[in-house]
Amino acid sequence: MRQKELRLALICYGGVSLAIYMHGITKEVWKLAKASRDFHDGTRDNSCSRATYYDILEWMAEETGVKLRVLPDIIAGASAGGINGIFLSQAIISGESLEPLTEMWLETADVDTLLDPDARPLSRFSKFWAEPIAWMALGRKGGALEQTVSKEAREEVKMKLSRFVRARWFAPPFGGKIFSGLILDALATMKKTERGPKLLPPGQPLDLYVTVTDFVGHPEKLQLHSPPEALEMEHRITISFSTRKKYSDDIADPAELVFAGRATASFPGAFPPFTVTELDRVLAERDQAWPNRANFLKRILPNQTRAGTADDTILIDGSVLANAPFAQAIEALKNRPAKREVDRRFVYIDPRPDLEVAKSDRALQRLQAAQDAEDDKLPGFFSTIFGAISNIPREQPIRDNLDDISRRSNRIIQMRQITENLRSEVEQNVEAIFGRTLFLDKPTAARLAVWRRKSRDKASKLAGFSYSAYGHLKLSTVLEDIAHTVKRAAADANVHNHQALRGVLWDELRRRGFQNIAKKGGAGPSKLAADFFREQDLGYRIRRLRFLARRFAEDLDSAHPEEYAVIEQMHDVIYDCLSIYIERETIEYLGDDFVTLAEHAESQPSAMLASLAKARDLSSADALVDKKLADAMASLPKAEKRSMLLAFLGFPFYDIATLPLLQGEGLDEFDPIKVDRISPEDAKSIRQGGVASTLKGIEFNNFGAFFSRSYRENDYLWGRLHGAERMIDILLSTVVESKRPDEVKTLEFKKTIFRAILDEEEGRLTRVAPLITSLRKEIERATP
Repeated sequence: MRQKELRLALICYGGVSLAIYMHGITKEVWKLAKASRDFHDGTRDNSCSRATYYDILEWMAEETGVKLRVLPDIIAGASAGGINGIFLSQAIISGESLEPLTEMWLETADVDTLLDPDARPLSRFSKFWAEPIAWMALGRKGGALEQTVSKEAREEVKMKLSRFVRARWFAPPFGGKIFSGLILDALATMKKTERGPKLLPPGQPLDLYVTVTDFVGHPEKLQLHSPPEALEMEHRITISFSTRKKYSDDIADPAELVFAGRATASFPGAFPPFTVTELDRVLAERDQAWPNRANFLKRILPNQTRAGTADDTILIDGSVLANAPFAQAIEALKNRPAKREVDRRFVYIDPRPDLEVAKSDRALQRLQAAQDAEDDKLPGFFSTIFGAISNIPREQPIRDNLDDISRRSNRIIQMRQITENLRSEVEQNVEAIFGRTLFLDKPTAARLAVWRRKSRDKASKLAGFSYSAYGHLKLSTVLEDIAHTVKRAAADANVHNHQALRGVLWDELRRRGFQNIAKKGGAGPSKLAADFFREQDLGYRIRRLRFLARRFAEDLDSAHPEEYAVIEQMHDVIYDCLSIYIERETIEYLGDDFVTLAEHAESQPSAMLASLAKARDLSSADALVDKKLADAMASLPKAEKRSMLLAFLGFPFYDIATLPLLQGEGLDEFDPIKVDRISPEDAKSIRQGGVASTLKGIEFNNFGAFFSRSYRENDYLWGRLHGAERMIDILLSTVVESKRPDEVKTLEFKKTIFRAILDEEEGRLTRVAPLITSLRKEIERATP
């Protein structure tokens, strides 16, 4: 059975009270991950949607011969999405349950709970002059209440909104300490649940990113030509957590998760800004320790820590500047282990895509009105200001991020086309060097090492004068990797900007005698260059194994079924070898000695380079990889062995031809990245109409679900239904189109999971009984 991984990078948008809807979606992501673990452990759980996901995975294995594993390993969120991302990450890493959080969302995500004690009206006469305003807004027949609030929720909303209106003005009504306490309670409740198995395999990291806005801002250096440096006020902060080289049952200390959750969801005007001092008070009241406090603040607020202002730094909602944190998720793609073929998906949860459509419609209307106007005057002073405030969205468009992903995927496709077109010529050269009889011999580690050196030297000689250009680019690529590694190790905020360090490294190489990288006549690298590449060129090794993995996948598709077992073993060995090199890219692998030298790299470049070479120890890694590959190749059928050896020994030819064209881009992912969206507009198997026909929390500018339990139950249920539908869509899209189920079979899977969700939730969601009755009928009426 062929192994494949569906890796999910989740990007969770903000949405205020639509956090409850997103909880329903992330709960389905969690259940799918659990079902995947069940399937690979061979232990079927018959509860709810988990059983249906298991059945789909089983069907896929039987019909396509592919055993799929689902791994949510990158999560990035802002505001409401950030909180849901934190809880989901903790459940994935720890094996804890998300089930208790459902009751938390339904019970405590309510204005009566969230109101700050100091903001609560002391009596019905508090701010008595506001009563007529509340009456005018809510009490009139045919007024706003009747027009916007469902009949079953009107009395509850009227009562709570009256209290809300009479709460303090000109100060946020919701309590910050209350909010922090609720997050702590939620994490503690998860801890009390019975732990299941972790949902990521050993060695597979989970990266979590939560965006926050620094209200005052902090200065960051810009490196320019003139002046050499300038300062810019930066307001964006990304709080990151990772399990790389960390063997804990938690994604982070609970205090740190509360810091991230409370800060990212400090919606302006509703919640007070967050400060560390507030969290300290909450922890002190609960007698709860935070042992890693100093290190955490130094990592998240480095400038403020140096200035001594970290405790009082004012942090507000992450969605103010980064509501769609795609960039953080893209950054997390680097240095990820891979032990089998990967189908990478970026899945973003957008509960209100209708807002973008509405903005687009309004923009078109304004454009048409401007074109129809008789005069062509520019907008005036006030119209420009108010137009900017009201019409330009505070959320950044995601088009640039999606374009980056598309360009990355296109480079991967381009690289594959180039190497395929070169294949015939390269294989002829390899056969000319070694002779066809080579492929009848049993490869050993010693032979493989000699063969790859011989192939590399021959490819260099055949390249002639062009090798010099390739060699210089290769050297530049290695130095860029080293500079980036140094910046990451030193936790430098300007990790992508290392002009000074780059100059120091080039000076060090010139000091060592790197005047010419190629031998005289251009036939291969000089001895200095060859030794340097042997010690430091990690990228070349990773590119070679990625290439081998792609070639092997092609062979696997055309192999005879009786030979799958032995061929699959080779597949696993390739990815095991790849993980040996990829692990050496991580800072955690390099150790504390290198981290110390990295902080002084510009003054001690030679010591830093020596420490890096010693920590990575690529020669030992090469010997281990040669042994693993040789042993695996020895047992392959003759045709597959020949193909693997041709690819392995031919790689120097491919690299010399393609590195100058694409500079290594497109070699760090197995396949192009695909992007999927989850929203009410994308899940219409039950009900058409999208957001307007399904969600209640959209009322009061997305605060609606805070005013009514029935609204929360409604949105949570739709979140589960929409999440389940889209999870099935994404699962089935991993199958080649010719083997996917038809529309009838797909809808059958969806109806089964919809019924299971309603059966599970009917006893809990007592306020939306009519909705559940209606949904059962709508499900039965649904057609492809």
